[in-house]
Amino acid sequence: MPNIKSAKKRMELSAKARERNRAARSRLRTAIKNVRSAETAEAAQSAMTQAISLLDRAARTHLVHPRKADRLKGRLQKKVNGLTA
Repeated sequence: MPNIKSAKKRMELSAKARERNRAARSRLRTAIKNVRSAETAEAAQSAMTQAISLLDRAARTHLVHPRKADRLKGRLQKKVNGLTA
């Protein structure tokens, strides 16, 4: 346990940020899973728009690396295009 007031505050803020990041990462993983498991092209496309939005937000806040977000978007788009063809 911290003895200094500022260290205690940082610990509390870190805990809040950790929970927030954990929830956002979970939401992101679920959205990606929904795109990958979509059966029809329409379902995949609607899931794709949500996943792109979450990936862009995660990249902007550095929850995931921006290049990783771009790579995931490309791979998901390739999967969706395969369903439409």
